[in-house]
Amino acid sequence: MTEIFGDLWSWHGRAIIAITTGGQVSSKGHCSMPRGCARQTKERYPEISAVLGEMIRSHGNQVFDLGHGIVSFPVENSPFEVPDLRLIERSCVQLKDLTDRNAWPLVILPRPGCGGGGLSWKEVRPVLEKHLDDRFRIITLPECR
Repeated sequence: MTEIFGDLWSWHGRAIIAITTGGQVSSKGHCSMPRGCARQTKERYPEISAVLGEMIRSHGNQVFDLGHGIVSFPVENSPFEVPDLRLIERSCVQLKDLTDRNAWPLVILPRPGCGGGGLSWKEVRPVLEKHLDDRFRIITLPECR
């Protein structure tokens, strides 16, 4: 894994974009995507919250290919809880497996759980390094150096 600085969306169309998500699904079947890159994704692709909601209802809070070159990367079960390092680790394993199966050459992932989630990069980084190889780039905005 390599750390880079920039805008996640500048990579859209050139790499697979992994967005950090939660597992909460509304009574209408939509995944709650209230902040960060999940919210940005929902603004770009309004149908994606229903697609992810259905996948979560059917298969649980997992890494899913959502189409449009975007995959989910669960970090929490609800937007009302702190991101879970065990869930982040499980998501790393699932993302690596999905990347292997699809032979994706490049996947861009923001620092999971570190933005609105409140985790420190010092505690999250070792979890990612254990599982993600050189096909994965962890992106951060330049002002967050």
